[in-house]
Amino acid sequence: MEVTLRRSAALVARNDGLRSTAAALTAAAGSRHFSFSSLTRPPPNYPGHVPLTGIEKAALAIGSGLMSLRDPRRGDLIAAFGEATATPYFIYRLRDAMLASPTGRRILRDRPRITSASLNLPRLRALPPNTVGRTYAAWLDREGVSPDTRAPVRYIDDPECAYVMQRYRECHDFYHALTGLPIVREGEVALKAFEFANTLLPMTGFSVFAAVTLKPRERRRFREIYLPWALRNGLRAKEVINVYWEEQLERDVDDLRRELGVEPPPDLREIRKREREERKRQKEQAAAAAAGGA
Repeated sequence: MEVTLRRSAALVARNDGLRSTAAALTAAAGSRHFSFSSLTRPPPNYPGHVPLTGIEKAALAIGSGLMSLRDPRRGDLIAAFGEATATPYFIYRLRDAMLASPTGRRILRDRPRITSASLNLPRLRALPPNTVGRTYAAWLDREGVSPDTRAPVRYIDDPECAYVMQRYRECHDFYHALTGLPIVREGEVALKAFEFANTLLPMTGFSVFAAVTLKPRERRRFREIYLPWALRNGLRAKEVINVYWEEQLERDVDDLRRELGVEPPPDLREIRKREREERKRQKEQAAAAAAGGA
């Protein structure tokens, strides 16, 4: 128990992303309690892979999960938690869903990566309005984000499953663009609920608990509007992991939504804007009434 607690503490150390975590795990490999054998840790299965024992994965899951709840902005911890909890079942289920689809099999064979260079963002911005590519590029520009920030997968042993997790991670912004949900915490929680219903990855379900950190009106809106939407659409939609986004960029986004079975939720940015305007109006009225009374 003492060794496990030390391991959990090391896993959540804040240095350069999770590099220090991986180093701590590798250094501990000499211990008979954590080593794969009495001699050495096995070699990595792909570039960047860090082989972990079951105990190490459990410690990584617990430590990164607790710390990411405290600070949801720590993308490195969320990524580590996702990888540590994806095995032994869930990532294989998602891989099998891709193998069951002709398009999914092509994605696994081609292994495309989603970056600003591979997508040619200037070209996407020049596409006609309401195309998938233009909608995606406009969403990136509006939210001020880039597809180049997704961390590489490190803790999933099977190379093919590691790619499946990488593909899910890099497609996340396409799910944002498809649904129109912004990257504010309220929008992220709603999208994670949708992803959980569609992919069953434990990390996405765990992330929904971040709803408790929302403001009261946001929690009520999530409970009454966005959670029902997420569950309904995530369950009935086709497996979004099987969308070959690179081949859909010039397609009408509404046609793709209909094909997938995804209806956009109420515009969260517009709702939040109206609420801000209403609060501002009420404050002005209150200030005017106070001045008149004086």
